[in-house]
Amino acid sequence: MNQPDKPIRVALLFGGRSGEHSISCVTAGSCLAAIDRQRFEPVPVGITKTGRLTLAPDDPERWRLDAATLPEVDDAGPEVLLPSSARSNEWRVIDSSGRVGSLGRIDVAFPLLHGPYGEDGTIQGALELLDIDYVGSGTLASAVGMDKIFSKTVFKARGLPVARWVPVTAKTWPDYRSDLVARINQIGWPVFVKPCRAGSSLGVSKVLNQSGLDQAIETAFRFDQRILVEQAQSGRELECAVLGGHDGGGPRAAGPAEVVMQPGHDFYSFEAKYLDGTAADLRCPADLPAKVGERVRVMAANAFLAIGAQGLSRVDLFYDSAKPEGQDLVINEINTMPGFTPISLFPRMWAGAGLDYTSLISELIDLALELPPGLR
Repeated sequence: MNQPDKPIRVALLFGGRSGEHSISCVTAGSCLAAIDRQRFEPVPVGITKTGRLTLAPDDPERWRLDAATLPEVDDAGPEVLLPSSARSNEWRVIDSSGRVGSLGRIDVAFPLLHGPYGEDGTIQGALELLDIDYVGSGTLASAVGMDKIFSKTVFKARGLPVARWVPVTAKTWPDYRSDLVARINQIGWPVFVKPCRAGSSLGVSKVLNQSGLDQAIETAFRFDQRILVEQAQSGRELECAVLGGHDGGGPRAAGPAEVVMQPGHDFYSFEAKYLDGTAADLRCPADLPAKVGERVRVMAANAFLAIGAQGLSRVDLFYDSAKPEGQDLVINEINTMPGFTPISLFPRMWAGAGLDYTSLISELIDLALELPPGLR
C-alpha cells in the first residue's frame, strides 16, 4: 500500500464505563507499543469510568496489566471533545484553565473498548453521527454481538447450532420464578448463568443443580438486568478468529485455537483469563483433524455474516468428537472486539496464519478506511 504524505492519525479509544475498563487499557497499551508509526500516528483517548474523554499518555508501560494494580484512565489529562459536526474531522481539547484548543484532524477511530458503552454499538453510533471512520462492526452488529440472547436468536434463525437457553430479567424473576425454574429444569443440568451484555466472563457462574441457581442469578444481575441460563456443553472449547474481506470479499477465518482448563478450574473465568496464568492452557493452533478445523472456520465466518459484522470478531465454539457430525459443533458466542493484546488468542491465531500483530493492526485500520459510508 502506498505511504501517505502524512501519517494517518488514529484515535485509540479505550477504558470506558464497563467492568472491562482495565482490560481495555491493557489492549490500548499493546496497540501503542506495536502500531506502525511510519504509517500511523496514534492519538490515545482514554475514557474514564464516568465517561469523560481525556487525552491519555502515549506510554505503553502506563497501561500494562498488573494483578496488584489494574490500569485505569484517570481525570488528569485534558478533556477531549469530539468534532462539533459531521462537516469537521477536527477533535479538540480543553486544558486545565478551560481554554479550548485543537487536537488536529483524526482520520479514523479505533475503539479498543470491551463490554457495555463501547462494544455494544453505543460508541459506534456516536461516531457514525459525526461521519467518523472507525474500526470494527457497525452499530447494529455491535449491539447484536454484545447481546447474548439476540445473537443466539440470530444464529438459530440462520441454522447455526447453539445451546438451549432460558432468558431471565430482573422484572420477571421475582414474579415468575417457579415457571422459569421449570423451564430451566427442562434444558437440563448443569447450566451456566450469564449476564446478557457483559464480557470477559464477568458475572458468569456454573451451576450444577437447582440449589445454586438463586445465588448465580443474583451474581449475574449485578452486571446486567437481563441474563440467560444456558445448558452447559460437553467437549472442547475452541476459538476462531475472523477478519472482514477486502473489496467486497467474504470474511477470512484463522485458527481455531483451544482453551484447556487446568484441574480446579471449571470454566474460563475473568481470573483465569487475566490474573492466573496457570488456570488455562491456550493451545494455538488446536490439535484437530483438518476437516474439523475447516468446518470451524466456515461456521465462524457464517456467524460473522449472520450478525452483519465488519472488521474483526472472535467466535467461540464447543466441539464434542463423541457426537455425530452436524451435532458436534455448537456456537457459544461472538465477540466483535475480542481480547487484543499480543498474547490474546485472536492475534495469535492470525500470527499463525502469517499476519503478525503490527500487520494485524494495520490491516484493521485499512479495512475501516476502505469501507464506503452506509455499509456498516
